Amino acid sequence: MPKRTDIHKIMVIGSGPIIIGQAAEFDYSGTQACLALKEEGYETVLVNSNPATIMTDKEIADHIYIEPLTVAALTRILRQEAPDALLPTLGGQIGLNLAVALSKTGILDELGIELLGTKLASIDQAEDREKFKELMQELDEPVPASLTVSTVEQALAFAKTVGYPVIVRPAFTMGGTGSSSSGINSLNFSRSSAWSIEASLVPSSSIPSSSRIPVFERATARFN
Repeated sequence: MPKRTDIHKIMVIGSGPIIIGQAAEFDYSGTQACLALKEEGYETVLVNSNPATIMTDKEIADHIYIEPLTVAALTRILRQEAPDALLPTLGGQIGLNLAVALSKTGILDELGIELLGTKLASIDQAEDREKFKELMQELDEPVPASLTVSTVEQALAFAKTVGYPVIVRPAFTMGGTGSSSSGINSLNFSRSSAWSIEASLVPSSSIPSSSRIPVFERATARFN
């Protein structure tokens, strides 16, 4: 792919503190992205809330902000730096959520900032379990029986129809937080479901405030 000459200044969203449910590799990939962009001659702006990482060393980017990874903080920095483009996909789940939230506020359109990497429609399709399942069915790809629910009672009713064990994953996240394959009985499954519903909650500025988890039947066939 040829070098983009129509953009000159790129802002990168860091991954923040290393936490359970978001791989530490995002910190490394974000660091390498900043170095690669600088090498190509782009002016780089990095925002990360974690000072205990090589990513926030002064040699990594041209402008470094150790600030909270929130919509308010990033909006302020976007207005101040006025980058041509925003690169959020190397910030893990935090970066993806912030990209969606910033887009919904209208700040990107207002300042004419292009979103690099994965497009918003693709992020939504990958994080929304129902949309992802519909895509797989359109492509004629095999998927386990599943149901998206919003309460523990709904999850229990589905598990009763398909039998244990089942896999639980939160909606609107591509990280591991809230996921479980421990549903070996109703008590254990209730705890897993409650945790997953809680993990599905994201700021209302990012997605609708309803929390949903899909409950998957254990796959019985090997997919080649």
